[in-house]
Amino acid sequence: MPSDIDPSRRPLKSRATAWAQALAGFLVVRRVSPNAISVMGILFALLGAAGMFAVTLGYVHPALGLLIGAAGVQLRLLCNLMDGLVAVEGKLKSKAGILFNEAPDRLQDAILLVGAGFVCGHPQLGWGCAALALVTAYLRAFGASQGLGQDYSGPCAKQHRMAILTGGLLIAAAFAFVGKSFPVMEIALWAIVGLTSITVARRTLRIYRQLP
Repeated sequence: MPSDIDPSRRPLKSRATAWAQALAGFLVVRRVSPNAISVMGILFALLGAAGMFAVTLGYVHPALGLLIGAAGVQLRLLCNLMDGLVAVEGKLKSKAGILFNEAPDRLQDAILLVGAGFVCGHPQLGWGCAALALVTAYLRAFGASQGLGQDYSGPCAKQHRMAILTGGLLIAAAFAFVGKSFPVMEIALWAIVGLTSITVARRTLRIYRQLP
């Protein structure tokens, strides 16, 4: 399944890997809709958040809930990768594809980041991360609407936020497994706040400099 270089798409090295191409080919052969894959990403985000909320409510061992959270993040990202591959390389685009490619992403970000805020005892921090994630996406879309192209620059674009979140969840799970307590998730979310704020400033400045 050939992959064309398209500057409007998020640059992802994983898109060209053999396993990603093989999985996308498997889905294309079975005519799995890329829109359905996008919706599945929401369900995986909800699964991850559910694991985190279960920890908050005391329903599961913290290590297990945090691992479920990390799995939800990565499965969400897998869906984000597959919907694009199936739609573009698999030529299964639909009229509503743009909507399904963007809206679920924003919802998935919010679900997971808010869940992370609750699991570390600072829900306002999670909401702050979610708001900043939304602003970065807005700036990218605004720049594109002005004919400036899609700006996926970091230092904390979606894949970076999710990498920090996954790392935080896994490290926190390791601490919980051995019965230790350390504010790993709080640190991870503050890192997302700081780096995403830089991303917002950087994208805003890039737009400003390119406007006529």
